[in-house]
Amino acid sequence: MKTTKSDHTKRFIIEKTATVFNTKGYAGTSISDLMMATGLSKGCIYGNFENKDEIALHVFDYNFAKVTQHMKERILATDFAIERLLVYPKTYRNYFRYPYLQAGCPILNTATEADDTHPKLKERVQKALDIWKISIENQIKRGIARKEIKEDTDPTEIAVIMISMIEGAFMQAKVNNRMAELHIAMSFLEKLIKNLTN
Repeated sequence: MKTTKSDHTKRFIIEKTATVFNTKGYAGTSISDLMMATGLSKGCIYGNFENKDEIALHVFDYNFAKVTQHMKERILATDFAIERLLVYPKTYRNYFRYPYLQAGCPILNTATEADDTHPKLKERVQKALDIWKISIENQIKRGIARKEIKEDTDPTEIAVIMISMIEGAFMQAKVNNRMAELHIAMSFLEKLIKNLTN
C-alpha cells in the first residue's frame, strides 16, 4: 500500500511529539509545544489531525508499540521461560538507557492522567495493560508446559505482581529522581522470578 505525503506528515508529527506528550502529559501539552517539537504551523498540524485528542491517541499507540517491540526482541532472544521473564526487571532497572523510557513508562504516565478525564485514552491504557498481562501469563504457561516453571504457579497472580512492582517502582524513581527504590524492587522481582524455577 502506497504511503501519501499526508501519511508521512502524520507519522512525522507523531514521532516528534511522542516524547512531549509522555513528558508533559496530555493536559500539559499545548499546541505551542506541538508546533515547537515539529516545526510545523498550527494549521499544518490540525490539517492532519482533527484535534489534540486524536494526536494523543496516536502518540500513545506509538509509545506503547516502541516499548512492546523492545521487550519482544529481548524476550525472543532467549528460549528459556525464566530468562524471558527476567527481561522485564533487567530492562526497567536500566530504563535510562532507552530514550523512549526516559520520560517515564507511557502506560503509567497516561493512566494517571486519563483515568477520569479522557475516556478514549483510558481505554487505550486498559488494552495495553491487558496485552502486557496476557503476554506475561503466556510466558509463564509456556514455562509450566515445558517444566521450566513450577506447576503450581498462578500465571495471573505473577503477572499482576510483576506489573504492579514495575510500575510502582518506576513511579518512585521518577518522583524521587533517584534509582534506589527501583533497584531494590527490581532485585526483589528478579528473586521472585528465579524462585519460580522447577
